[in-house]
Formats: sequence, C-alpha cells, structure tokens
Amino acid sequence: EDDEFIGFATLPDQVHRKAVKRGFEFSFMVVGETGLGKSTLINSLFLTDLYKDRKFPNHILDNAEQTVDIERKQLEIEEKGVKVRLSVVDTPGFSEALNGEKSWQPIIDYVDRQFEQYYQAESGVNRKNIQDSRVHCCLYFISPYGHGLKPIDVFMMKKLHHKVNIIPLIAKSDTLTPKERSHLKNKVMEQIEENHINIYKFPECDSDEDEEFKQQDRELKSAIPFAVVGSNTVVEVAGKKVRGRMYQWGIVEVENPAHCDFVKLRQMLISTHMQDLKDITSDIHYENYRAEHLAEQMKQSTRERMKLKRESMLNPGKMEDTDNLIAQKDAEIQRMQEMLAKMQAQLQTNPRTPVNGT
Repeated sequence: EDDEFIGFATLPDQVHRKAVKRGFEFSFMVVGETGLGKSTLINSLFLTDLYKDRKFPNHILDNAEQTVDIERKQLEIEEKGVKVRLSVVDTPGFSEALNGEKSWQPIIDYVDRQFEQYYQAESGVNRKNIQDSRVHCCLYFISPYGHGLKPIDVFMMKKLHHKVNIIPLIAKSDTLTPKERSHLKNKVMEQIEENHINIYKFPECDSDEDEEFKQQDRELKSAIPFAVVGSNTVVEVAGKKVRGRMYQWGIVEVENPAHCDFVKLRQMLISTHMQDLKDITSDIHYENYRAEHLAEQMKQSTRERMKLKRESMLNPGKMEDTDNLIAQKDAEIQRMQEMLAKMQAQLQTNPRTPVNGT
C-alpha cells in the first residue's frame, strides 16, 4: 500500500498551512437605531472593547439634519494560531434625523466604494496581496419596542439586500417575554417575505453530514431573526462567573441559549458560516456590482462612439483618424458585451440570490 501512495492526499494540509500563514479577513457592518446596543453586542461577540474612546455629547443635539457617520474599526484576533483581521463598520446617526430621506445614502455609498476599491485593485497590474475590505455581512438591528419592522427598516433593507448579506437581529430581547419574542420573530419574518427582502439564506446541508450537524443547522435556521442580548459585565450565578445583565427579578445570561440567541449568532457568524458569507459576497454581490459597472462603462463607450461619429461627419479631413477610434470603441464595446453576457449567465445559474436583487 505504501508503494502505491502518490501524495495528493496531503493537499488539504498544504492549503490549510498556506491559509493559516496568510490569515483571514472579514468585514461586517452594523445598522440600526441608536440605543439598541450595537456596540455592546460587538464587544460581547469578540471579547474586546472597540468603542472605549467614543465620546457621547452631554447635551441634546439638533437632529433636524442629523447625518450618518461611518466608523470603521479594525483589529486582529488570534485563536489557536489562526489570525483574523476583523473590520467592524458602524453607522452612528442612522434614522436619527427628522428628515431621514438621505440617511441611507452614506451607507450605500460606503458599500459601493469598497466594491470599487476591490475592482480597481483586481484590475491593476500587481494583483498580489489585495486587501479585501468588501462588506461581507450586515447585522441589522430591529427595535424590540415596536410591532415589527418600521418603514425605515423596510426601506433600508431593500436598499442593501442586493449588495450585502443581511442578518436581522432583534435587539435587547431581554425586554420581551418568551411569548412576545416569538410573536415578534414571526411578525418580522412575515414582513420580510411580504416586502420581498432577501436576507442571508443558509446553504443546504450535504446529505453525507452527520445528524448532529444537521440538527445544529436546523436550529440556526429556525432562530432567524436572532433575538440577542449583549453585555460586557461579569456577574456571579450559582458560584460561577458569567457575562450577563442583572435585574431585580433575576439575571439574564448572555451565553445561555435559554435566555437569548447570542450563542447561535456567534456560532453562525464565526464558527460555521463565515466562509459562506465571504463566498456569497464574492460570487454574487460583487459580481452584481461588476455587471452593473461594466454595463455603465458600455453605455459611456457607446456615447463616446456616437460623439466621434458625429465629429467625423462634420470634419471629413479627420475621417481616417476618427474611423480608427470608432473601430477601437467598437472592439471595446464588443469585449464588454461578451464579459457582461458571461457574468449574467453565471449569476442566473446561482439559485441562492437573484441577480440585482430583483
């Protein structure tokens, strides 16, 4: 048997060593109203304090024209020799303005800007060590105090759903009874379906997966939207120190699955589906952006071609030079048409996310 051993069975080990040496990149965005515990949840997820230097004003701001800021925090975390360069994009000021018509624009602009930067880097001469700052998922925080999604939530999610993987969260779920929490979850999912919002869809389990993994997958899918609680405070429960929130009536344990879905969210986001979120961003959302970008370039080239044609008719003496330029534009348009057709065909064969979110 040893004589028949070729060696390609070690390929996974080679890929693993190379990936670990290079490290991994992951970027996600948090969107939601102020006061829903976004910063606390992020700190709880990664056992860090990303926002210790943030200063809040001690006076009431005039929020008639409040604008959305984009705050990007970066850190590198390591676990058992595996390094992850994490980027957290916060959106303070979202939905605070009395006139919120344009509160979504900075968020959309940021996502598109990351696509554009990656596209330019990918199209350059030196494509080694490209930094991937594309937003791989959006944690969308839903208020527990209402009766489901607000109009601004529906509007914002529809603006985002064909650009980024949306994971809906019910914030501060410890303010709800189990019955209220279940009702709100069902209501949010109904509204998401009614408004044709595409949230992140879990991939189907392979038939050869063990039963334990399949059960875990079913539990994660049934937990959407995740009802979460965040806390960086350590409290003592039955002689054991845990992270939680202390109330007069008892203690809410952040990492207790019976109290909230925090553990399920962390498991999905980090342990089981981080790579899938990155794959969908690259294969679907980024390819959608590239298709739209190429279509716009093709329109621009067509307009330039028509302009050259008109100029050649007005200046017969320059006709030969103009004809050469027109021929170049024709070749450029033909090349972009072929690329666009190929990309659209590839996107339409993927059943997980409709092209352009339609």
